[in-house]
Amino acid sequence: MAKTIALTGATGFVGAAVAKRLTAAGHRIQALVRPASIHKKPTDTAADWIEGDLDDGQSLCRLVEGADAVIHCAGTVRGSTREQFNRVNAEGLAHLVRATVNQQPIPRVLLISSLAARQPHLSHYAASKRQGETVLAQQSPQLTWTIYRPCAVYGPGDREMLPVFKWMAKGIAPVLGSGNGRFSLIYVNDLAEAIAKWVDRDGCQATTYELHDGHPSGYSWHDVIDTIRQLRGKALIRLKIPLMIIKLAAALNLLAARTIGYAPMLTPGKVRELSHPDWVCDNTALKSATGWSPRILLPEGLRLTLGLNEVNSRAQSAF
Repeated sequence: MAKTIALTGATGFVGAAVAKRLTAAGHRIQALVRPASIHKKPTDTAADWIEGDLDDGQSLCRLVEGADAVIHCAGTVRGSTREQFNRVNAEGLAHLVRATVNQQPIPRVLLISSLAARQPHLSHYAASKRQGETVLAQQSPQLTWTIYRPCAVYGPGDREMLPVFKWMAKGIAPVLGSGNGRFSLIYVNDLAEAIAKWVDRDGCQATTYELHDGHPSGYSWHDVIDTIRQLRGKALIRLKIPLMIIKLAAALNLLAARTIGYAPMLTPGKVRELSHPDWVCDNTALKSATGWSPRILLPEGLRLTLGLNEVNSRAQSAF
């Protein structure tokens, strides 16, 4: 049955994929868009766009009015202080929840958090995502909520990992430290499908789920490099970058950001995230609750992301 979905972050990487998947399923989307991001509205997705931001109570009330469910994809990954992250990732969510619980009936809420929330001590970003989860759980006993903690999400349009993947596709593979840390990945369309499953199911209440592509034990950067090498059919140059150099660069970048006033991506906290040895997920609980299963493993996902030729048999069987 078609539903009305209030969506934040619809001009972003994940949110745009979610909007496209839900509209294709016949759902009606009410999407929040900041005035400065009007030009980023996806042209291939039908939605009722509501101008405003997470600090604007009136626009949030318009966003959730008449909604059957609220999906919160908006968030910030850049900042130099904990307050900058909290303003969006925790306080912004609190404003959205307050607007939601004032509706009758109260819509269900799905928070797209981050696996980083599993280790809040690593960075201001991770701490703010955990705080956002706490805000959602404690705001109102009347609220029906679910939290998704996806691992690293990639695909066309990604601005975080895509530049690194493109360097690898050109033959240069940067490796931070040993490159042996394990992490899970998920292709953006698989994440959008998992969200669509939540929309169609009324269960999953007051629960936090991890999401990944289903590959057991995750990947290392060497696995990623080997997969791209097989897709290219050519060797790559592995450029080893000592962790100490990245830490120094991050410290200098943070100092410059606080001096000049820009929001940095590379910070000491981000380096601690990147060098953490275990970002491996477990999909079991979500599969059981929704019936969702990921479809795209790393070779196919990288082929689609980078626009490479069909995966050859060696890459297809690499994992």
